[in-house]
Amino acid sequence: MQRLTKRTVDKISPTGADHFVWDQQLPGFGVRVSPKGQKSFLIQYRHQGRTQRMRLGRLGLITADEARRKARILLGPAEDGKNPALVISSKRNAPKLSDISERFIEEHVMTRLKPRTQANYRAILKNYLLPALGHKRITEITLADLSALHTSISHKPSQANRSVLVMSKILNLCEQWGLRTMGSNPCKHIQLFKEKPRNRFLDKTELKRLWNTLDEAYADGTAGLYAINAYKLLILTGCRLGEIQTLKWSFIRGNRVEFPDSKTGYKRLPLNAAAMKILEQTPKQVGNPYVICGEREGAHIVNLQKSWRRIRKKAGLDDLRIHDLRHTFASQAVMNGTPLALVSKLLGHAKITTTMRYAHLADSELLEASEGIGELLRD
Repeated sequence: MQRLTKRTVDKISPTGADHFVWDQQLPGFGVRVSPKGQKSFLIQYRHQGRTQRMRLGRLGLITADEARRKARILLGPAEDGKNPALVISSKRNAPKLSDISERFIEEHVMTRLKPRTQANYRAILKNYLLPALGHKRITEITLADLSALHTSISHKPSQANRSVLVMSKILNLCEQWGLRTMGSNPCKHIQLFKEKPRNRFLDKTELKRLWNTLDEAYADGTAGLYAINAYKLLILTGCRLGEIQTLKWSFIRGNRVEFPDSKTGYKRLPLNAAAMKILEQTPKQVGNPYVICGEREGAHIVNLQKSWRRIRKKAGLDDLRIHDLRHTFASQAVMNGTPLALVSKLLGHAKITTTMRYAHLADSELLEASEGIGELLRD
């Protein structure tokens, strides 16, 4: 026995019959020499009490070093009681990402995620993951593949990061489904891009201007009453857009609203007097359970973006997103002295760490508290 290298393998001569030469450093790795001198690398292992061999490739098509690396990878499963031949076969027959995506949508996206998140996942699959990796078998997707994909969308850091996170979920599920080796998910090695947070919120002057513009927009027909009242409720409650769009009259109990299934589950929110007044001014439609009614009979409003673009332009607030109304509600609450813990409850955040983005706005209250300590120690 000797270490199989290019030099040692070249020196092996045929003997007139098949014979094997085994590597002295890697047990189970060897070369088979035919009577005519043709040499092929192979591995030998025991599975379920029987000795089995697996061909790695013929000398000339594969080098000794390549064969050694391949043997080392395949002999690992054999030591764990697995059959390397079946491992290779399962990899060759593994489904492609394009096939797995259908199961992913059916068993995870549609059953565990909210409608808006479902739409986001579908968009990421359609626009990024499937075009780049859909043709690859799920066992063939590597860190290099994911790194290349992530880098190719670097001009859209948010989408690039979300693509990696969705892919990570797919690969984790594939491990659970027995389609990939446990712990083989390479997404954990991808360093996500830094994303610039968008914390745009209105100051008191801008907020007043927007409110007046909403009244003018209804008067001149820029937007309908239901759309106008939706924007006003967003300002007055800090709710998410989807919560106001799908708000039902049955959710309103006195001066509070109870969402049975918001983004973070059940959510109970007090309604201030101004919000109650907007609700009183919102006409109910017979047979329609929603507060903000849409064009279709019995349905809620669907598209608030078109009228919003007209309104924000009219108000001179072209950079303001609808979601920024939620930031405005939170920011004004913090600046008015509301503790972050209460603001977190008003917003329906699952974790108060999410609310901490507004902590810097409470500097005046923190300074006042600090000065109080100073007063105690002052002569």
